[in-house]
Amino acid sequence: MSEEVKLDLSRIVFIGRTFDEYMSMFKLTETELRGRSILDCPAGACSFTAHANELGADVTAADIAYYHGAEDLQRKGLQDLDHTMAQMGKVQTNYVWEYFRSVDDLKNHRYQALTDCSNDRRKHPERYVAATLPVLPFENKQFDLTLSAHFLFMYSDRLDYEFHRRTIQELLRVTKKEIRIFPLTNLSAEKYHLLDKIIAYLHEQGCTTEEVMVDYEFQKGANRMLKITI
Repeated sequence: MSEEVKLDLSRIVFIGRTFDEYMSMFKLTETELRGRSILDCPAGACSFTAHANELGADVTAADIAYYHGAEDLQRKGLQDLDHTMAQMGKVQTNYVWEYFRSVDDLKNHRYQALTDCSNDRRKHPERYVAATLPVLPFENKQFDLTLSAHFLFMYSDRLDYEFHRRTIQELLRVTKKEIRIFPLTNLSAEKYHLLDKIIAYLHEQGCTTEEVMVDYEFQKGANRMLKITI
C-alpha cells in the first residue's frame, strides 16, 4: 500500500447507504441473509454490515477507506455529508424523490448509515477490512454472496473496462455462488456503455447473468442490478 493512498484522506468521499436501502437495491430478504457469508465491497460508510450481522449473517465489509481509523473516517464522513447535502439543492431534478421525501430526509438516512457503520467498526473492527481493488485479501470462494454498490460502472469516466473486468474477476475468485452489482448506470444516469462486453466476459467464465429491476430508484434511471450466478 503506497503512502499516498494511505494518507490522502481528501481523495475519499465517505458516504454510505442504510441497511434498508441495501435490501431494496439488491432485492434481498432477511431469509437470504441468515447463515450466509457475505462480502460488501466496496462498503464505504454503509450500515449493511452492522445490521445484517445482527440478523444472523456473516458479513465482511471491504473498502480502501478502511486504511484510515474509525474516528478519522467518521469526521470525514460528516464533512462530506454536509458538503454533499449543500450541493444537492442544485441538482434535485436529477433524482427521484419517492424513497426519500426531501433533502433533509436523505441527510438523515446518510447520517444514520455513517453512525451505524462507525459504531459497528469500533465494536467489531475485524469485520472491516482495508482493500484496494482490483485485489482483495480473501481466500478463494470465501463468500456465498458478494454485493457491490455505487462503484463499478458508476465511475466509467475514470475507471476503464480493464479495471472493471479485473475487479469482477477478483469478485468471482472470492465468491462461491452469487454476485449482485448495483446500479448499471454511470454518474450521468446513462447505462454503462460496455455492459454487454462485461456480460459476454462473464458468460465466457461460465456464469449466468440477469438484469433485475429493483424497487429502489434515487438517481433517475438507476433501478437495475446485475445478478451473476457462478
